[in-house]
Amino acid sequence: MSVEPSFSPQLAPGATLIEVASASHDCTRCGLAAGRTQVVFGVGNPDADLMFVGEGPGAQEDLQGIPFVGRAGGLLTQLIEGIGLTRDDVYIANVVKCRPPGNRDPLPDEIAACSPWLDRQLELIAPKVVVTLGNFATKLLLQTKDGITKLRGKEFTYERAGNRAVLVPTFHPSAVLRSGGTALAQARADFVTVKRVLARVGG
Repeated sequence: MSVEPSFSPQLAPGATLIEVASASHDCTRCGLAAGRTQVVFGVGNPDADLMFVGEGPGAQEDLQGIPFVGRAGGLLTQLIEGIGLTRDDVYIANVVKCRPPGNRDPLPDEIAACSPWLDRQLELIAPKVVVTLGNFATKLLLQTKDGITKLRGKEFTYERAGNRAVLVPTFHPSAVLRSGGTALAQARADFVTVKRVLARVGG
């Protein structure tokens, strides 16, 4: 059963990030709203130069309302701290804000329904560097069919919602945990690239 889209005036120009986040909590723009515990909008510094974008919330994120918690979140935190930052210094979000059933990939209509929320995040935060975490977010934001193994650690000029940034893809922390050794070393190398780019383009 589909859920009728709702109108959110906070998506209009002039709304703050807090207002947009608050509006998202009542979102019924797609069918994912019917199965969620809560919306997982995003967390971190609203003025961050560095923003991470993953795929969507998992079970723990759905329960806690915070993106990237649990083991995958712990690894992401370690990688962020490895380049001299904390989670409070960056902003972390997902392509979709509600958990897809069984952690499946979001469907095209779900992505389309949720895209205004990500657009407003990018517009209001205006990060100078965007890191996509995993295959799904990377392919979506770069509009490419190339996989993460080919794209990881490279720099791409990226523009969305009026915000121009450098985009650096890397593995999703969950994939790193599954793969171990080599993937972890590659992820750390990607974060070194992120640090270098941030030093170059940051304020």
